[in-house]
Amino acid sequence: MQFDEFELFSSDASAPRAAPAAAAEATSPLVRLQYLVDNTPAIIYCTVPSGDFKMTFVSNNAFNVLGYRPEQMVADPNFWFDHIHPDDAPNIFSSLALIFTEGQRAYEYRFRIHDGSYLWMHDSLRLIRDEKGAPLEVIGSLTDITQRKLMEEALQARGIEQQQLIGELRSAHEQLLQSEKMASIGQLAAGIAHEINNPVGFVNSNMSSLKNYVGTLLGVIDKYEQAAAPHPNLAAQLAALRSQADLEFLKEDVTDLVRESMDGLKRVKDIVQALKDFSHVGETEWQVADLHHGLDSTLTIVSNEIKYKARVDKAYGVLPPVTCLASQLNQVFMNLLVNAAHALRDQGGVITIRTGTTGSGADGWVWIEVGDNGVGIEQANLKRIFEPFFTTKPVGSGTGLGLSLSYGIVNRHGGRIDVASVVGKGTRFTVHLPVRPPQSLETPAKA
Repeated sequence: MQFDEFELFSSDASAPRAAPAAAAEATSPLVRLQYLVDNTPAIIYCTVPSGDFKMTFVSNNAFNVLGYRPEQMVADPNFWFDHIHPDDAPNIFSSLALIFTEGQRAYEYRFRIHDGSYLWMHDSLRLIRDEKGAPLEVIGSLTDITQRKLMEEALQARGIEQQQLIGELRSAHEQLLQSEKMASIGQLAAGIAHEINNPVGFVNSNMSSLKNYVGTLLGVIDKYEQAAAPHPNLAAQLAALRSQADLEFLKEDVTDLVRESMDGLKRVKDIVQALKDFSHVGETEWQVADLHHGLDSTLTIVSNEIKYKARVDKAYGVLPPVTCLASQLNQVFMNLLVNAAHALRDQGGVITIRTGTTGSGADGWVWIEVGDNGVGIEQANLKRIFEPFFTTKPVGSGTGLGLSLSYGIVNRHGGRIDVASVVGKGTRFTVHLPVRPPQSLETPAKA
């Protein structure tokens, strides 16, 4: 039901005076209503209250907004449905029938205009009933909200960007804390080395002297017995003393005690040295390092995590010296070894460490593989294991930073970490590193 055509008359005094009938028509309520409908920002339309929702009226401003003539939109019974964006249509079609129970609906969707592009529209529909309550028609208003949507998308993109920045700042903060922690461990290692090595040194020296003294005393006893042999009475007394003191046992046991004590002192020295090697106190510059030495010192540090759960099988290849930040790579090795130990369900697990090379010379690469026969990683989690704060461990058992920090360290060395896992069979992490990473050329190697 389109309003009758009408003309607007000029208010200019020089224009010819309109006929009284025309003036009356221009000021009639119907003409005024037509004027308001055609100049409102929203497109007013009516549809039949049935399944196809065929348009029966569209205001003239549809041409200015959408580029379609109202009569063109009314003539096509599927015009409205056919111009809704395919991604938005299912949500509308599935809930449109609710207008007959709720009386009104509102949607936001993309509508294809005359040039083939899409505008975001806000569509507000209201069901009109007759005096008997039967559906009479559906009245709707379409408003262009494209600019609002663009602003919302821009704000959302900015919010996502801000969240990413916050995540990066949090990760950087955690890495800084980790670096400070490692520096503290290094200082602690230096203090331990200074405080323990001195007493261990003189105890070790005293044990060496004691070993010699015990050997001398046992030799003197043997000489006494040889000298007393020609004298039966004296020899009998010495034999009784020998039996009473169980001299044969003492000679064997005191030797074993001295040897075991010296072995224990050597282990203490090795542990302190491993702690120093692991943290590399004061070393913040790129330098040439033996990665096998770093792996062995790290194994000493984490032995308490591993020794009761698994055995470690080492298959070291021949690795060239690698230019690196040794303490940071040791941190990577520690994270991989600890994770491997945590992945083992029961005692009797196996952790394998393999190394090798690809290429040769300064342009070559080395690889270090840490594998286990533990529970494995779900396929859905493999893509997220290097994300900061992502962890599959129970609450309180992990921060989700170990692999993220390891990824950053390896990336800083110009390398990469590959992971392969089968649920129920185990996981294998492989660290690939260039023998001489490009970043190392920026800082002179430490002598």
